[in-house]
Amino acid sequence: MESGLIKLNPQLMSLLHNNGGQDIIPFGREIFVINVYVAGIQYCKTIAQIQDQITDTTHLTMRRQPENEVDQYAIGIYFNQTRIGWVPMKDNLVIARLMDAGKLFNCKVVSINRQDPSRPRINVSIYMVD
Repeated sequence: MESGLIKLNPQLMSLLHNNGGQDIIPFGREIFVINVYVAGIQYCKTIAQIQDQITDTTHLTMRRQPENEVDQYAIGIYFNQTRIGWVPMKDNLVIARLMDAGKLFNCKVVSINRQDPSRPRINVSIYMVD
């Protein structure tokens, strides 16, 4: 008996998470999960050039990166195709496991502090799309 469920595989997960899954859920609702500061912004080599394009309420995408050598639960935060940082390690376990189970997430910029142009502090709210 066929259940009608599609088994998740790495290719399907990539399809879902690389564009945030925005195109395939026409009637999704967002469920607030957590508010965090984007970690690792200092490692984004182009942040000085793109930070003026990131404003309050900018929508960012999130991509699961289980191959990360430092953190097996790593989740990159992206502005367009540029990874600007990560969900902090202390906050990413549950979100990573839900993403691995096929749940979609995105985030919105709440505020951005540009006092240090090479390392702005970007505060985001993370939402699960259901």
